Amino acid sequence: MLLMSDKSGLNNRYLGVLLIGLVGASLGMFGLRNAAEGGPSGVPFCAPSEVPAQAFETIDLVEQDGPYLHPESDDKRFGNYEGVLPDEELGYYREYTVETPGLGHRGERRIVTGGGSDGEVDEWYYTGDHYESFCEVPGV
Repeated sequence: MLLMSDKSGLNNRYLGVLLIGLVGASLGMFGLRNAAEGGPSGVPFCAPSEVPAQAFETIDLVEQDGPYLHPESDDKRFGNYEGVLPDEELGYYREYTVETPGLGHRGERRIVTGGGSDGEVDEWYYTGDHYESFCEVPGV
């Protein structure tokens, strides 16, 4: 459950993602880097409409180091066996459940983090289709 102060932070995240999307789209109109190209990882940035509110709740939990919604599955190594994310050493990626309202199991939505051995996550990815595709969450 989010506290009132957490909700204002959540709203700020939405505004940040929206602003990044608008700036990226504007740059693309001028022939500069297209927001769809993504960051250094090459994974496309998420459009604001692609990232559900629950994903930001999961990001907040990761930043607070839990407690996780599914401790038996969350904060575990993600192997990137599908090869959708950039190739990295095994152990570089970790995964976390993004709740789906009304669903009685983990569902398909996840946040996958990249890096973090220094205590700071380097990349944040969202998948809404159980690793078939990813987008990079900007501004986290």
